[in-house]
Order: sequence, then C-alpha cells, then structure tokens
Amino acid sequence: MSMRMTARGAATRLRLVSGAALLMREQGAAETNLDQVLRATATSKSQLFHYFPDGRSGLLVAVSAYEAEQVMEAQRPYVDDLSTPESWRAWRRAVLRHYAELGERCPLGALTSELGSSSPEARQIVSDLYDRWEGALIAGVQALIVHGTARSDLPVRDTARSILTAVQGGVVMLRATGRLSYLETTLDTTLEPLLGTP
Repeated sequence: MSMRMTARGAATRLRLVSGAALLMREQGAAETNLDQVLRATATSKSQLFHYFPDGRSGLLVAVSAYEAEQVMEAQRPYVDDLSTPESWRAWRRAVLRHYAELGERCPLGALTSELGSSSPEARQIVSDLYDRWEGALIAGVQALIVHGTARSDLPVRDTARSILTAVQGGVVMLRATGRLSYLETTLDTTLEPLLGTP
C-alpha cells in the first residue's frame, strides 16, 4: 500500500509540475497563478500544498528543475556522446527539430526569461543546467580534436561556449520573431570550425 501511495504521490506531483510548466511556457510565469495550475491539473489546493508547502515559490523551483531536465532530454541521446562528426550533425538536427516544434513554448525560453530569476534556487538550477550542457559540449569538442577530425589548436572551452551561446541566442530570437532561421544560422556558424559547412 505504501509503495502504491508513493507512486501515486509521485504521479500527482509530476502532474502539478508538468502542468504548471506548460502554463508558464504558454502565458509566462508571472501570469500563471496557483488557481490556474489547480484547474489545469485537476488537483486540489491541499494536494498542491502537501507537495509544495512554500506554495508558489516551491512550485517555481520544481518547475525550473523540470524544465532544465526537459532541455537536456530533448538533446538525448546525441548530447551524451558527441565524439564523432556524425553525432554532432545528429545533435544539430535534434536541436533544430525540437525548437521548430515548440517555437515560443520552449522550456529554455521559459527558464531564461522568467523562471531563472524567480529565486536564488531557480537561478542555481539554470546555472547547473548550463554547466552540464557546456560540459557535454566540451567533451564533444575534445573528442573531435583527439580523433583528428577538428583542429588541434581549437580553443575547447571557448568553442563549446560559443555553441551554447548560439543556441541560447537563437532561441531568444525565435521566441521574439517566430523564425527558426536565426537559430539555424548562428548554430551552423559556430559549428563550422568543427564540422565544416552543413
């Protein structure tokens, strides 16, 4: 019974977090209130405060962590092994496909525009996301250099950060204009030293 309740509780908590995340992507964190979350997720106020005793602030932190994981999950399995030019190209396609599908409702946009500044805890989650993401890109750049498919004098960390910044900047432009071409152009430009022209 205890295990069933634990599983049910985890499902309820996930429903609250994922439902709140979707609302915040669509209308912004500032415009999303707890009553809207309760209606969208068919949960009660007592359930919400059971899982998030701090109310909105606790929920925002949980949504930030959820969205950070969604950002990484959208790049898998490619981001976990960027050791070949083929895996980098597959990663590029996955990134472009993901943001083309989500457009203005992307987790990365919600994280960086509002959620990341909602509290010190949320800011740390965003910082940790970028550290993990940068680490995966650094490993990939290093692998290409070791295998001889990228120049040995390529600055590893700077290259990885340029690629990460290209994605971030392209997503900001996508959210502002609805045009994927900004992301595609800046990503291809930063990947060119690694892969040549796509």
